[in-house]
Amino acid sequence: MKGRKRVIIIRLLLKFAIFLLIIMMILLFEEASAQTDEIQINLPKTVGKWTKPDSAQRINSQNIFEYMDGAGELYLGYFFNHLDVYEYTAEKANSILVELYFMKTSDDAFGLLSLDWGGEPVSLTNSPITESMPTVAPSSRSLYGAGLLRIWSDNLYVRVMAFQETPESKEAVFSLGRTIVANRKNPPQPKLLKILSPTIGSEWMLRKDRIRYFRSHLVLNSFYYLSHQNILNLDISTEAVTAPYETVTAIGDRKQVQFLLVKYTNPDHAQSALDNFHDTYLPEQNKDTFGGAKAESPHFYRIEDGWVGYNKTGKYIALVFECPDQETGVMIFNKIEFNLTNLEDDHGK
Repeated sequence: MKGRKRVIIIRLLLKFAIFLLIIMMILLFEEASAQTDEIQINLPKTVGKWTKPDSAQRINSQNIFEYMDGAGELYLGYFFNHLDVYEYTAEKANSILVELYFMKTSDDAFGLLSLDWGGEPVSLTNSPITESMPTVAPSSRSLYGAGLLRIWSDNLYVRVMAFQETPESKEAVFSLGRTIVANRKNPPQPKLLKILSPTIGSEWMLRKDRIRYFRSHLVLNSFYYLSHQNILNLDISTEAVTAPYETVTAIGDRKQVQFLLVKYTNPDHAQSALDNFHDTYLPEQNKDTFGGAKAESPHFYRIEDGWVGYNKTGKYIALVFECPDQETGVMIFNKIEFNLTNLEDDHGK
């Protein structure tokens, strides 16, 4: 019996050792992946008269709010890995700050750039980047304005900022930008954007410069406020895109419809989110009047600032806000559903 117990104990110890070995391999792989990304960048020690420190300030999800008060949730609303910060300094000159946001996917790095399309599009490569698929979003991967250069490069989102813009600091900022993007991949924009149409009918035009790609309700509320609650059940597993469609009437008035599309992990997840949205955002509207929120057809409700409508297709929910009439909402939903069907068919091939 003693020998049998000894064998059992040895087997348990071996299993535990194997488990620890697997954990260590996973951690080493993740660390190596992060190091590989950093090695590819190779920031110079000096640029112009500015010099960087020997090591970066490492920011992760645990200390991000110590680094940026009140803005950390915007980055944690995406698949955030870590942030490396370098401050280039020079005598008798203001600093240049380099922030390298390492995201877990290229889509998430794009999402951070999409939060603000302001600035002048600039090219940091010798040859322009050709998009591998048509897209309605701005094609710029680098934007510059007032001393700040923002970049989307594969899974990396970058901010290079000169605290005082001068011709010399601008050249240094651009030099750093060119170094950062050198030899990095250029994946296409998120596939979810393919569902958007640049026009709806003959009158409604998509505002490309206000396309936002996101996952979190906190990010959504930063540019289109719905509720302090997460009424659409958005989380890191969801994908969403929003943008306004605009038209100018014959008398010169500008009208706008805010469009929102959310992709969930499965139809049940989408249905639960839709029920929660209706019950919270439209508590006085009887969803059974038009067949219930579970019916996969458009529903419209008149509120103070126009019509609100939603349409569920499988694991997707499309919504319109501030819509002038139901006919416009139906036209938008029909076009989006057509694009969605084509996208799903392409994935199935």
